[in-house]
Amino acid sequence: MARVCQVTGKKPIKGHKVSFSNKKALRRFLPNLQTKRFFLAEENRWVTLKVSADAIRTINKNGLASVIKQLRSEGQTI
Repeated sequence: MARVCQVTGKKPIKGHKVSFSNKKALRRFLPNLQTKRFFLAEENRWVTLKVSADAIRTINKNGLASVIKQLRSEGQTI
């Protein structure tokens, strides 16, 4: 599962592409994922995460240490 945000769990969803004539065809809506490096000061190392733009805002708001702590409690290895 490559296109999944590690923090929020966002993944692709399905929907319709609607033409001018109102014909509907299935398409995928992909999340806005970025591969980003964060410096984890508590462990004095860099951490690479695949996160959505929404998750970057969450990390800025709550702090990287609390987000990493929550991810580790859920069982992810970081």
